[in-house]
Amino acid sequence: MADLFVAAHDGPAGARRVVLVHGSLDRSSAFARVARELADLRVLRYDRRGYGRSLAVGPAPSFDTQVDDLASVVGDEPAVVAGHSLGGVVALAFAARHPERAPAVLAYEAPMPWLAWWPSNTAGGLAVGDESGEADAAEVFMRRIVGDDRWEALPEATRAQRRAEGPALVAELRSLRPPNAAPFDAATFPVPVVAGHGTESRPHHKESARLLAEAVPGGEVLTIDGASHGAHLTHPQEFAALVRRAVRRAAGT
Repeated sequence: MADLFVAAHDGPAGARRVVLVHGSLDRSSAFARVARELADLRVLRYDRRGYGRSLAVGPAPSFDTQVDDLASVVGDEPAVVAGHSLGGVVALAFAARHPERAPAVLAYEAPMPWLAWWPSNTAGGLAVGDESGEADAAEVFMRRIVGDDRWEALPEATRAQRRAEGPALVAELRSLRPPNAAPFDAATFPVPVVAGHGTESRPHHKESARLLAEAVPGGEVLTIDGASHGAHLTHPQEFAALVRRAVRRAAGT
């Protein structure tokens, strides 16, 4: 494994392991409050390559590298994997390839940009389409997600950090777009999947969760009332409840 930053939250001995996987232009610290809500479990969260404290590792050369990184974080002991946004796609691809190490998945608003219907004017689509450079693409992405006012109110160091993460952002967004195929086969998915979305989320995020739950055998869709795409930040207790549902699915209940 590359020298990725990993944070461990030790729960009781023998408790179920959970690995939290963050999305684009995010970092593991965004899951800190979710992890505290899961104190009875053994929780790992990590900064994916090119982000946060794994910035120096640089962008992933392929989507397979993202899956290999998660495999290294999980190790040999099985863990429920819970991913937010693009992190959900990483979690799904890992479980599809290593079902013996991922007994269940929570995918919260995992994007599906490989599908023909996926809108081109999403934050990711605008970032990939920006031709002014990777740093500017990251700024375009962030402005779409948080709004111009919140972006401009961020400390200069924070804005510089997000812009520095542009290469990782652009590389992973492009890795999931045509002509690249879907990184997992939903119809033959081998483990239970909980697909989550917020009631206030954008229509394409709701639709991707619904389609995922319908496509995978044994899938189910759950919602977080009042939440949008950043539910792990705004509704950590409710997001943790979705993780717990995946843990129960892993136990067959």
